[in-house]
Amino acid sequence: MDTNALMMPVELDVRVFDELDRLLAADADLVVPTAVLDELEKLSTGSGTEGVAASVGADLATRCRAVETEESYADDAVVELAESGEVDYVVTNDKPLRDRVLDCGIPVVGIRGHATLAITEP
Repeated sequence: MDTNALMMPVELDVRVFDELDRLLAADADLVVPTAVLDELEKLSTGSGTEGVAASVGADLATRCRAVETEESYADDAVVELAESGEVDYVVTNDKPLRDRVLDCGIPVVGIRGHATLAITEP
C-alpha cells in the first residue's frame, strides 16, 4: 500500500480495507514500506485535510505489515517491492506510480467510480 492509498478514507471517502476484502481475500497479507510510514508521519504534522488524512492513514497502516526496503522515497520503495516479486498487487491512486508498477507486471488496485476500488491488470 502506498501513501495515498492509506489516505483515501479521508480524502476520497473510500473504505479501503473493506474494498480490499471484497476484491482480494479477507486474509490478504497487506504490506506497507517503511518509507510510506515515514512519509505519512511527516505529512501528519501538516494542517488541513492532508494532515488529518495522513494521521488517519498512519493509524490504518498498523493493520499492515511494515517492510523495509533499500529505497527511502515512498514511491520508489513501492516499486522496489513490485520489482522484487514480494507483492501480488499494489494499492495506489497515484497515476505515475500506477504506471511504473504496471510496467513491472504487477496489477494495481485503485479508485473506480465513487468510493469503489478495482484492479487494473498490466
